[in-house]
Amino acid sequence: MDEVEVVVAHSERATLRVGDVFLKVDADQARIDVEVRAMALVPVPTPEVLWRKPPVLAISAVPGTALGSLGEPSTMPPAAWAAAGAAIRKLHDAPLPPWPGGAGRDLAELAADLDSECERLVTSGFLPADLVTRNRQVAEAAFRPWTPAFTHGDLQIAHVFVDGDEVTGIIDWSEAGRGDALYDLATFTLGHEEHLDDVIAGYGTDVDLDVIRAWWSVRSLLVVRWLAEHGFDPFAPGCEVDVLRSRM
Repeated sequence: MDEVEVVVAHSERATLRVGDVFLKVDADQARIDVEVRAMALVPVPTPEVLWRKPPVLAISAVPGTALGSLGEPSTMPPAAWAAAGAAIRKLHDAPLPPWPGGAGRDLAELAADLDSECERLVTSGFLPADLVTRNRQVAEAAFRPWTPAFTHGDLQIAHVFVDGDEVTGIIDWSEAGRGDALYDLATFTLGHEEHLDDVIAGYGTDVDLDVIRAWWSVRSLLVVRWLAEHGFDPFAPGCEVDVLRSRM
């Protein structure tokens, strides 16, 4: 009999794996609604929905190997990163989803949230003031007009699976919606700046690198405290705090 593997578990959601089946348990059924709807619409390979019985969604495992993970060097060749870039471009060129959400938050609201979080990081002593101040300056480039695209919203490299130079599956679509395409590219290359050129080559169009770097700062500043409070280590080598330090 297959063992039960706990893939991720915290107060908001949990994902279990039993053989080739993943069971996603989420207290917020709206996230699961988005995940199911997005996987039915996107023009890239996704897991198959096996069944759904709230609060549980059962999906199939996708073939291939995850491109990598934050904090660890990726062993995948440049061609795999380029293939991922091409798949991301295909997603961004798809018709917009009928719901807003995703990484398409109001920029003024996002900037206000970022300023509040920066203040908490400094006053609590969680991060040095100069590190927070510098990254808040870098982050400003993200707050500019952009054309909405169909975005994944949480496109970590661990969510993209490849076999050679072919993308075989993209998982975890609960944050999908209308968003900034460069936010997806930034999330995907967070902590793996050395592969950014390969991704952009596959993506097939010029992108504003200052905006990519800005989103690295925004995402890292907003999540470091949450990660620490939920059992993750943003201070591990190559992770979010190192990403912030790289902007100094």
